[in-house]
Amino acid sequence: MYAVIQDRNRQYKATAGVKLTLDRSEHAVGATFEMPVLLVSDGSKVKVGAPFVAGAKAVCKVVSHTRGEKITVGKFKRRKHSTNRRKGFRAELTVVEVVSINA
Repeated sequence: MYAVIQDRNRQYKATAGVKLTLDRSEHAVGATFEMPVLLVSDGSKVKVGAPFVAGAKAVCKVVSHTRGEKITVGKFKRRKHSTNRRKGFRAELTVVEVVSINA
């Protein structure tokens, strides 16, 4: 059984027991929370919500808060030496485990 769940503006395909890396959330480590379900499939039947499947929810548990890999962002103009810049960025992330999918 798998489900497509929504976290703010992103959608993830998830099964029970899988770990997902999401954008940083305000939930504490060890806390459980519910996410809305957009689609549920049990192998033979598929339920699609409009926009969410009625009565379906995914129960998730926060495993840890972490940071992503560093990416480099640059700004360059070929003849202006004063505008050559580099900046680093690391995204704030939350690792979540899907405990169960109730459909």
